[in-house]
Amino acid sequence: METITVTKTPDRALIYDELIPQIRALINGERDSIAAMANVAAAIHQTFGWFWVGFYRVQGPELVLGPFQGPVACMRIGLGKGVCGTAWKEKRTIVVPDVDLFPGHIACNALSRSEIVVPMLNNEGVVEAVLDIDSVDPNTFTEADRIGLEQICQVLQQAIHAA
Repeated sequence: METITVTKTPDRALIYDELIPQIRALINGERDSIAAMANVAAAIHQTFGWFWVGFYRVQGPELVLGPFQGPVACMRIGLGKGVCGTAWKEKRTIVVPDVDLFPGHIACNALSRSEIVVPMLNNEGVVEAVLDIDSVDPNTFTEADRIGLEQICQVLQQAIHAA
């Protein structure tokens, strides 16, 4: 597979319905989690054009920058710090319509205005990584994004542990 193709539509649920099977095919059989994360980040970035799309991997007491698409980013984030560290600590997706209103927000880039962070939990319920996406516009992320991105993280987690 060389490209991701989705219908041009404002219906994000439909976009995810088309994107998720392509991501599944793209990473099927990949044994390296970094390689799989890299292509997932690229596929999401290519599909939606958001400012920053990437992963932070749990490495001991902190999240460490993993594969991403976008400008340079923070390299390490502590448990409970910022949106990423909070999603890791609480083991739940966090949607932030306006990052300026999120207590303790870590501004890796001043252009970021809204954010969604999805934790990737393994079969034991332990967070292994988080998917972090930033937009330059406020109120970017919808319920359809939460659902679709959680499904993508499940597909990625299954592929990583099946390989």
